[in-house]
Amino acid sequence: MTHDDRPVLVITNLDDPTADFVIAELHGRGVPVVRFDSGDFPATLSCSVAIGGTDRWWQGSMETPSRRADVSAVRSVYYRRPAGFAFPHLDKQDERFAVAQARYGLGGILTSLPHCLYVNHPNRIGDAEYKPAGLAAASACGFTVPPTMITNVPDDARFFIEECGVVIFKPIAVPLYVVDGRAQTVSVTEVTADQIDDSVSGTMHLFQKRVDKIADIRATVIGGQTFAVRIDSGLLDWRTDYGTHTYTPLATPPAVEQSMRAYLKHFGLVFGAFDFALTERGEWIFIECNPSGQWAWMEPPTGLPMTAALADLLEGGLRGR
Repeated sequence: MTHDDRPVLVITNLDDPTADFVIAELHGRGVPVVRFDSGDFPATLSCSVAIGGTDRWWQGSMETPSRRADVSAVRSVYYRRPAGFAFPHLDKQDERFAVAQARYGLGGILTSLPHCLYVNHPNRIGDAEYKPAGLAAASACGFTVPPTMITNVPDDARFFIEECGVVIFKPIAVPLYVVDGRAQTVSVTEVTADQIDDSVSGTMHLFQKRVDKIADIRATVIGGQTFAVRIDSGLLDWRTDYGTHTYTPLATPPAVEQSMRAYLKHFGLVFGAFDFALTERGEWIFIECNPSGQWAWMEPPTGLPMTAALADLLEGGLRGR
């Protein structure tokens, strides 16, 4: 790469080992990095910018106690998993007002930086995180999608389960869920028709025909490169116990590669972590695509150069596209 003093912005929470790997790789290449968590605003993050007159783009800076970024000279943004805005010192009404100003003020600036590459753009991440939109796009892009129902009508859920046979329930979104002070996850579980009661009417639920799989696949698309890994675990949901896994790199079938590219183009993404179920016949059945998905834990056991690929993408910015 040619010498470029423009920094890469890494926007994420403090506890993000995936971002740590990428930052270490960029530092090793001499690429300047400014890392912050937008949730630290305004305690340890400040921002002041202006536009208008002869200025066609935002002019100004964002600063932390140790770093400063000129908003008009950012080469790329690695947008990961920042914490939400919070103003606990305010009463509830004032806090709602302050959060809205921060979200649409600082958040709006972060989504409109000029001449930089987003991996991925926050607005595009938001679009792609809607699971129904993802399933619809996957089907339109040529993936095989398991029969799926999203409903709050108990009778419709029972009928769907009776028609499909073996069905799983999975959360449509995964917000923070705390029990006795500890964060919990909502597991993917099998469900039978007789387990459906009137509580289903209280909110939307996603039911999906269980895929008869022999393994799972995580295919991570980073710019122009794809890294597909077969995950053997014997589990319904491989994310519940990483200690059971074995990993095997795979070649991606051309039709699947084409569909992944179409999917990312549909949502305006340059990165995506795709999950598939692998059948005995060798079919890749689409499960979901996470626009901010994890990947770094698979690099050591497979030797796949995913950190380098992400660093290449961020280092190149728009000039490398």
